[in-house]
Amino acid sequence: MQNERTFVMVKPDGVQRGLIGEIINRFEKKGIKIVAMKLVSVSKELAEKHYGVHRGKPFFKPTVEYIISSPVVAMVLEGNNVINVVRTMMGKTNPQEASPGTIRGDYAQFIGRNIIHGSDGPETAEFEIKLWFKPEEIAKYKRIDEQWLSE
Repeated sequence: MQNERTFVMVKPDGVQRGLIGEIINRFEKKGIKIVAMKLVSVSKELAEKHYGVHRGKPFFKPTVEYIISSPVVAMVLEGNNVINVVRTMMGKTNPQEASPGTIRGDYAQFIGRNIIHGSDGPETAEFEIKLWFKPEEIAKYKRIDEQWLSE
């Protein structure tokens, strides 16, 4: 369990449904540090780069069109084992299989509208963070509660 960073995106359905604050609140209450965040109107070029690993698959084009359909909230989160912690908090990709208490389990119904994206591993996190944020957009600071969050 190491201190690491991950990329998280509140997708268009989460933005349009007014869930930004609720989602951020869950991460903050967990003790996860937000080190970068912005509301972004996503270009087709950025969406295609982000989902590039899926190019050629049947869902690639509809996913790109969906991501550019409305602003998203892009974030960099930091904490101990944060990639796994965030993925657990998000729930399974298919909301119909996601446990109650997870973001997708509580707020989403369909896989194509599953509220949130989070990096699936360290390499993906590094790629996505660099894709969405310039180094100077990522804050370095200490939260006043950090001493109470870990041993």
